Amino acid sequence: SLSLEDLCFHLNMKVSNIKKCIQLRNIGEDEHCKPMLRKIQNEVILVHDLLNKIETEVAQQEKLKDSLKEIQKAAEQYQKEAQHLLEHIPPYLPKPTQSCITVKCEGQTKAAESKPSKKPVKETKVIKEAALITTEEFENVPAYLKGRITYDQINAVVQQMNKAVVDKYKILHQPLKSMSAPVRNLYHRFVEEETKDTKGVFFIVEADIKEFTQLKLDKRFHSILNILRHCQRVREVRSSGLIRYVIC
Repeated sequence: SLSLEDLCFHLNMKVSNIKKCIQLRNIGEDEHCKPMLRKIQNEVILVHDLLNKIETEVAQQEKLKDSLKEIQKAAEQYQKEAQHLLEHIPPYLPKPTQSCITVKCEGQTKAAESKPSKKPVKETKVIKEAALITTEEFENVPAYLKGRITYDQINAVVQQMNKAVVDKYKILHQPLKSMSAPVRNLYHRFVEEETKDTKGVFFIVEADIKEFTQLKLDKRFHSILNILRHCQRVREVRSSGLIRYVIC
């Protein structure tokens, strides 16, 4: 492959030869000079073909240059977006809406865990938890609902409510014989609070939040509940003067 300088030199030589031949065109009438003229003609054709190839190559290189500029521009934009995301990673990220909680049965021991048991394995209990609010959902919450409540505060409440749900249903999945008296009292309260409208769903009440979390049931808490209802994380079931917060 020739360098650009070599190529220019080659073309200049060809053009120079053609100029000299043109200056001598008057000798074309001479039969002895006709072979030389045919040679010049062939040289002209070769130069013409070479120039066409160069023109095509230059056009392709121009297109490639434009494509590379567009790729560079897009890459710089992606880099800026990635840097922005890196600098604004939310402390809470969405997680699956359900978590599997395995409740150990009475009489289960480490020895039983290490050795295969001939007894049929009991079905794993699944306790549904509310998914954390995403940043996109938070941005779409109406301003009159958000007020001064932050994204982190909302997800902190979601996590605490999930803790209350898990702790409550762990108790409901335990055998009565394995419970202490206080836990048995909680169990009976849980059962009494169930209605036909809560069959097959997971819910908690304010008493559960007080029992299992450190949340304050103040005005801000109820404002966050309104946001969670708006984002379809919880819904309310009211009966007998009791509000049940059902996990969606």
